[in-house]
Amino acid sequence: MSASTQFLTDSRGEKVAVVLPLEEYDSLMEDLQDLAVLAERRDEPRLSLDEVKERLKADGLLPD
Repeated sequence: MSASTQFLTDSRGEKVAVVLPLEEYDSLMEDLQDLAVLAERRDEPRLSLDEVKERLKADGLLPD
């Protein structure tokens, strides 16, 4: 957390909310989206590194 992160507290001093800089919020939202994609794909078959390299070569995205 950055120094400009602020916490809002209730009458007992308990933290109830947080105020973040937009850049930090955006970064957290991007991380959350990445985790959601990972969760959606957890049951998909995995490829070995060699398989990925071969596919990239076949698509012309990786030199031989």
